[in-house]
Amino acid sequence: MNEGKRKAAIKLKTARGQIDGIIKMLEDDRYCVDVSTQILSAIGLLKKANIDILNSHIRSCVITAILEGEEQGGEKIDEIINIIDKYIK
Repeated sequence: MNEGKRKAAIKLKTARGQIDGIIKMLEDDRYCVDVSTQILSAIGLLKKANIDILNSHIRSCVITAILEGEEQGGEKIDEIINIIDKYIK
């Protein structure tokens, strides 16, 4: 596992713990704004984990594809652009 994936895994495990905590907050009928704040925190971690994965992908798979040829590199760049498009919507 490369460094980017390792960092993402740590963030995802932390988010999993936060989500378990959010479920407990709901079961305990905690204040809605507090629950919402924790949900936003978990979403932030998921977004950061996604950036780690994309960073790793660009620095490995995309670079390799570009060096192997224009067609493969173009396909990888299109994949990244599609992900970015989804990310900003």
